[in-house]
Amino acid sequence: MSFDSLKAKIPDFAKDVRLNLSSMAQDETLPVQQKYGLFLACGIATRNADVMAACEAEARPHLNPAALDAARAAASIMAMNNVYYRFVHLASNKEYGTLPAKLRMNVIANPGVEKVDFELWSLAVSAINGCGMCIDAHEKVLKEAGVPASTVQTAVRFAAIIQSAAVALEAAGATARAA
Repeated sequence: MSFDSLKAKIPDFAKDVRLNLSSMAQDETLPVQQKYGLFLACGIATRNADVMAACEAEARPHLNPAALDAARAAASIMAMNNVYYRFVHLASNKEYGTLPAKLRMNVIANPGVEKVDFELWSLAVSAINGCGMCIDAHEKVLKEAGVPASTVQTAVRFAAIIQSAAVALEAAGATARAA
């Protein structure tokens, strides 16, 4: 499924989502690997099969196998980390923050692609998953690497658009099932 097929499934109540998907796909402000890795990592983070398939179809022609796996790894590792570190951040008992996480995260140190790309994908997935602690940690690494705020903003904008497509599809499905 391509973005065009995905846009065709987006209901009329979410026409802004279709427009945003189009503008996102045409955006050329990011390097190719960053852009398409974002599509894939964020698509996976939505947990919506149609969105995942469309993002994979868009990314596959532009990413080598290592980059495809790294984007998948960013979504997977952040699924784990975002739950854990969101808990640590939100728990009233601050003792949890002093305990070792005991979670394997080797891929963060050796993602198989440029560190900045992986960090950007991890930040965008963390935005979808709502983990402020992870957002801050990845944004700090990106800032220290000289990544401009506009690039970070673009990554999070892409995450928001991709997530909104999943929500629109889910809402349309719920409406259809209720009818």
